[in-house]
Amino acid sequence: MRILIVSDAWLPQVNGVVTSLQALMRELRGLGHQVKLLSPADFRTVPCPSYPEIPLVWDLWRVGRAIRGFQPDCVHLATEGPLGWAARRWLGKRGLAFSSAIHTRFPEYIHSRWPWLPLAWGYAFLRAFHRPSQAVLVSTERMRNEFSAWGFKRLTLWRKGVDTQLFRPAARPTELLFLYVGRIAPEKNIEAFLALDLPGKKQVVGDGPQREALQAAYPQVRFLGYQHGQALAAAYQRASVLVFPSRTDTYGLVMLEALACGTPVAAFPVAGPLDVLQPGVSGVLDEDLQAACLRAVRLDRTHCAQSAEQHAWRASALEFLAQQPLLDGELCLPSSAFT
Repeated sequence: MRILIVSDAWLPQVNGVVTSLQALMRELRGLGHQVKLLSPADFRTVPCPSYPEIPLVWDLWRVGRAIRGFQPDCVHLATEGPLGWAARRWLGKRGLAFSSAIHTRFPEYIHSRWPWLPLAWGYAFLRAFHRPSQAVLVSTERMRNEFSAWGFKRLTLWRKGVDTQLFRPAARPTELLFLYVGRIAPEKNIEAFLALDLPGKKQVVGDGPQREALQAAYPQVRFLGYQHGQALAAAYQRASVLVFPSRTDTYGLVMLEALACGTPVAAFPVAGPLDVLQPGVSGVLDEDLQAACLRAVRLDRTHCAQSAEQHAWRASALEFLAQQPLLDGELCLPSSAFT
């Protein structure tokens, strides 16, 4: 099949959406499909206000021409940004089917930055975007239930994976080290980790709009910036515990990456950690994050690595394919639709 994926999130951004799409495209191509990504790299952009590392596409009139030029058999809208909305509008006008995905708790992110905006407004925005989608993909059964309660329809599962060839166990760490990996932004609640009184050292892998302020406020913490490939795997392997302080993530791929390296996770008992971690085996969930960190140190790293082995990207890609809008064995987007 010719599969078109439309995403406002793409390289050089570093986040779970980009990681998931990179792995998905690699696996789909390995299965013999032709895959094209439509991203901000294909258009003219301006920096997102208050978050300049995120580019926003403005020459959106070119989106339809790009879709028509590829002549896809199916289209997946990965994000609800300007590109996603433009593609949705173009497809909708022509009565063409598509799938979409909810990767983030967008309403909570907006509410955390601008508390005066009602949470319900953010969910109304999301519902409007996903309403025409033939399949709205979410990462966990818990998220399907929560979004269903907010009025979303046609929700279906697309579980994420981990590269166990890259992320794998190493020798046990020789020093006590607590690690955070992810964006350094308000919605990640990173200060809940940085402010903890913990023994040993703290490290932060990632970047974002809060880095400069937090690095100045916590000089005892080592900020490493973005890490990739083997360097990222080594950061997980050196850590005693990955601390995941977010309360708003829909999944949290960094937890799977840490577990694959044998590193246990400390987190709040919220969606994301509740879906990824096996309490007392691969992580500790507690409203007292400090207590969770101290208990997680004692977990068996072998059991952590074993818990990640069942999450393969190939299985995730096959699950993605199974959810694409097909009717009676015929593709919803035959090439004739573009002539």
